[in-house]
Amino acid sequence: MAGRTMAETHEFDLIGSITAGLPTGPAARVGPGDDCAVFAADGDVAVSTDTMVENVHFRRTWSAPEDVGRKAVAAAVADLEAMGARPIGVVLALTLPAELEVSWVEGFNAGVRQECALSGALLLGGDITRGRDITATATVFGELQGRGPVTRAGARPGDVVAVCGRLGWAAAGLTVLNRGFRSPRAVVVAHRVPEPPYGQGIVAQQAGASAMIDCSDGLLADLGHIAEASGVAIDVDTSKLDIAEPQSVVAAAVGGGDPLTFILTGGDDHALLATFDPGHVPEGWRVIGAVAAGDPTVTVDGAAWEGDAVGWRHF
Repeated sequence: MAGRTMAETHEFDLIGSITAGLPTGPAARVGPGDDCAVFAADGDVAVSTDTMVENVHFRRTWSAPEDVGRKAVAAAVADLEAMGARPIGVVLALTLPAELEVSWVEGFNAGVRQECALSGALLLGGDITRGRDITATATVFGELQGRGPVTRAGARPGDVVAVCGRLGWAAAGLTVLNRGFRSPRAVVVAHRVPEPPYGQGIVAQQAGASAMIDCSDGLLADLGHIAEASGVAIDVDTSKLDIAEPQSVVAAAVGGGDPLTFILTGGDDHALLATFDPGHVPEGWRVIGAVAAGDPTVTVDGAAWEGDAVGWRHF
């Protein structure tokens, strides 16, 4: 028998079940259940918002509701990490079809709670409305604790480019799923649930990162944002990029393509990319390129990339 649907559920009963027993912290003065959440921050506040739309960012046939909840939080909190901010909290706005089973929302909420616990963000509130497709908009707040924000605009000639986190795993997983398969499981899971390197944004800021960005649209595309904002040229050294065995397996299975394409152009992994003085790259970060004076460009091994289109575009 089909489970209870949203059309058969009272909105406030559902909100009550979503917010029941949420953890609190000293920063949260007022949590869910009032007209606004109220929080106290240490230093300047960093704010970002991120929207996921069904059949654009996820498919219910590919991802469990817990996966979607985790991804909604992870994708948004990764932007706080990229500024060197410590996460405080998140508010979530959900659009849900009337025929959607309540059990899906309960699973989504479980995933949200799990990722909030991993990232250190508190679920502070949100909104629910009815619509044709599922959408989840996460707005996140972080505190800079007296530190300056690390923007995209500070890269300097002579800096090195470094990465913390995975590159190209989610793109390999998306390739597999688009062909109706579910393996290699490691890359499929990477597409369903990204793993931002929580805490490493502050590590990078404290190490003197001159520029930083969340790698959501693809390595070349996001380095392009740093190059443009900083007015510098960036070159990626492919000998320093790690090609994982599952990525090679997928590339071979879909016609012998170059697995490097996943790493250079695939998004959705939410690794952190930053530029540093060569002598100040923190532990856990891997140098993959260099910054030089010149027109804002991104090259690969000293030449323009001639492979597939660079990065994700909505339009």
